[in-house]
Amino acid sequence: MFAKMRWTTTQACAAIALMALTSGLPATPAKAQVTAYKQAVAEVASQDDEVAAFYRQTNYAPLWTGEGPEFTARRAALMAALADVTVHGLPASRYDAAGLMAKMQAARTTRDLGMVEVALSLAFVHYAHDISSGILTPGKIDAGILREVPRRDGVDLLKGLATNAPTAYLASLAPHNPEYRELMKEKIRYERLIAAGGWGPTVPAKALKPGESGEAVVALRNRLIAMGYMERSVSRDYDAALEEGIRTFQHAHGLNEDGVAGPGTVEEINISADDRLKSIIVALERERWMNIPRGKRHILVNQTDFTAKIIDDGRVTFQTRSVIGMNQGDRRSPEFSDEMEHMIVNPSWHVPRSIIVKEYLPQLQANPNAARHLIITDSRGRRVDRETMDFTQFSTRNFPFDMRQAPGDANALGKVKFMFPNSNNIYLHDTPAKNLFAREVRAYSHGCIRLADPFDFAYALLSAQTDDPQGVFQAALRSGRETKIDLVEHVPVHLIYRTAQVDARGKAEFRRDVYGRDGKIWDALQRAGVALPSVQG
Repeated sequence: MFAKMRWTTTQACAAIALMALTSGLPATPAKAQVTAYKQAVAEVASQDDEVAAFYRQTNYAPLWTGEGPEFTARRAALMAALADVTVHGLPASRYDAAGLMAKMQAARTTRDLGMVEVALSLAFVHYAHDISSGILTPGKIDAGILREVPRRDGVDLLKGLATNAPTAYLASLAPHNPEYRELMKEKIRYERLIAAGGWGPTVPAKALKPGESGEAVVALRNRLIAMGYMERSVSRDYDAALEEGIRTFQHAHGLNEDGVAGPGTVEEINISADDRLKSIIVALERERWMNIPRGKRHILVNQTDFTAKIIDDGRVTFQTRSVIGMNQGDRRSPEFSDEMEHMIVNPSWHVPRSIIVKEYLPQLQANPNAARHLIITDSRGRRVDRETMDFTQFSTRNFPFDMRQAPGDANALGKVKFMFPNSNNIYLHDTPAKNLFAREVRAYSHGCIRLADPFDFAYALLSAQTDDPQGVFQAALRSGRETKIDLVEHVPVHLIYRTAQVDARGKAEFRRDVYGRDGKIWDALQRAGVALPSVQG
């Protein structure tokens, strides 16, 4: 099967050399041949609006099937690219390269030539879209993935191919950020690792701790050695070296670094290399969804990592722990990109309607004096008298009031919130619940992102526009009044979800699939034809 074949550019050129088609065409008058060719191109191209538009603009001139080295080079570059799609985690079966080869080899008439011309353009546009922006539609996988995929116009893609060196142009279509390149390298490394047998036996224990010894400890040590988290040794004891190896593993997987192989750590250690490879392939697809300029300075919130970072010129200049939405219903934090415009110091908390009707309305119906920390107002902003109001007359559909918590130490948003106005009403903010940041899995909010170090985050943002960021912020804070501080330059914000990421040394690190989204993506990729090397047909 062609899916198993690997073509070099030289081999592709040799195969496509059969397309000295025009020299073998019947001795039909030139005008009739041109007309038949154009009619075939127009007819077949009509199945795709963008491809059809390109050929109309070029008066149906050939891009692939003309005579000369530039046409041969384009054909060879496309076939070589299609033969290499699995390197990117894309399914070879999706592009039917064998079928394209067969069409080229079987072409005998001018009409055949026109049909081959369009088939190659359709294959190219299909490939170009997939390699540059992914093969899946994010919102169809999970309602919480609100990522807008940067799909490039097919006409522009074909024009780009016509005016550039084909091999270089095709290579330019995939994401060019360092993360994508390093993930591809790790994909290849994991495929080789799996072919060699993986990491060996799993640890036959639910938990182990320093001071223990025995076969389970040996299995734990051997697995960490195979993974590259400690030096080779033969001790049967859970000694200091093994404890340090556990800490190294825990650091690379976002776990509490206590050196103890507790249930959570053992569970992560026992995850197979095959499953880790799936996470890498999913991460490659996710990177294609985000094949956009991210901003010279930008904010990156990786939900699975429970962190928020400020990145300047590709370097992390600030990082803090975060809390994300609970793993239930509409409380899961969504994924999307926007721009941070301002921060509000001493914010009021305007309670979202979903929380009002789901959580507070039942409390008020049971006791009008419930949730006294919240001010209830009508549509004109007037305060509602709880003592005279019968809340039992209202339902989740007709409750007419708003609820607000005034600024203060107990405010649910803490002392500052960071705004990138969006239809999902998601933002970053402080919180009085500081104890949650010490937990390993931090999914407790109603969807917004809570920050462990919001003041330092504010100072880092304001440092781009003032020599005294701390003074500016603290002056607003001391006023006790709700104060808006605009960011002179808006900062792109990217709320992402990565269970596989690459560290500074180019080694893959992994995180738990908190919301199960990456599992859904892998299932969809499988349905599209993606498979691990060990199970490919």
